[in-house]
Amino acid sequence: MPDNDGNQTPRLPDMLRRFARCFARLSSRVLFTCLATALTQTAAAQDAAGIAARTELHPIPSVTISDGQFLKGDAYGRPVTVAGVLRFPPRPVSPRPPVVVLVHGSSGIGANIDFWSNRFLASGYATFAIDGFTGRGLTATGPDQGLLGRLNLIVDAYRALELLASHPRIDRDRVVLMGFSRGGQATLFAANKRFDALWNRSGARYAAFIPFYADCGTTYLRDAETTGAPIRLHHGRTDDYNPIASCRAYVQRLKDARQDVALFEYENGPHGFDSPIAPAAPVVSPRSQTVRNCRIVERSEGVLINEATGHPFQYTDACVERDPHVGGDREATAKAAAEIDRFLQQVFKPR
Repeated sequence: MPDNDGNQTPRLPDMLRRFARCFARLSSRVLFTCLATALTQTAAAQDAAGIAARTELHPIPSVTISDGQFLKGDAYGRPVTVAGVLRFPPRPVSPRPPVVVLVHGSSGIGANIDFWSNRFLASGYATFAIDGFTGRGLTATGPDQGLLGRLNLIVDAYRALELLASHPRIDRDRVVLMGFSRGGQATLFAANKRFDALWNRSGARYAAFIPFYADCGTTYLRDAETTGAPIRLHHGRTDDYNPIASCRAYVQRLKDARQDVALFEYENGPHGFDSPIAPAAPVVSPRSQTVRNCRIVERSEGVLINEATGHPFQYTDACVERDPHVGGDREATAKAAAEIDRFLQQVFKPR
């Protein structure tokens, strides 16, 4: 058919045949080079997705206090500076990206913190990992959980929110708290309305809470009142460190109080199931303390009572046991990751 200048334009099939002949003249070496380059560039882009474009180390002024002091709002403890690692994604979902704050368990920052941080970076979210141990001279609390109050990491989490709320490159309205084991307990109860009122001085609120295999066995005064932000617990049914039964009971109490909460259960899911380096078959965590058979209740403000004895709870009580199991579960991790991806897409929608 003629073009606007009256010249004859080749029909499409003719053009395709000519292109095919030209393409056939290319050497296999050229084709291989082009293909290899494309694959390399694609792989590089995929690899870079889980790498931080920028990393910042932040000191966080905090305090070391007992659980009794925490419950009373008494901040007169030992001043301490803990640390936070802020990582920015290479391809953020927005100019001021949302951030997931990560709170470690009784062994400190481990492989699961890196796993989740890299995954969130790949999704375009920033991450902020809190190290609540090093500044306090601790490496682990598993063999002696009394070394640090169970609720102390909540103070660190609120202090981290204070820092992030004033950061010029972070969206202060899209900050989520996610924690594991001891850090999962801190994450779960950081959603408590009473504790938020006592300790949160940031002027901001966490947009959601994601506790992993948390200890739900302690009952606090007014603990069915939350900030209203969604809480999504993840827990394995074979966990004998922090058994799931107490979390089922607590989640039901929250639902009865019309709080936004859900518990995702995994058929296997031993304690620490999301660690990429955990053994597939659960192993004993030597000498680690578990309160799985303790029933601890805040009878009056700031006083935690062992129901079996009627006396203030101590880690020397007979209900405290040792040698629970830990282990990995790739299937549970994959299911949890998919669920969290969907959840964060909802929470992190631009406002």
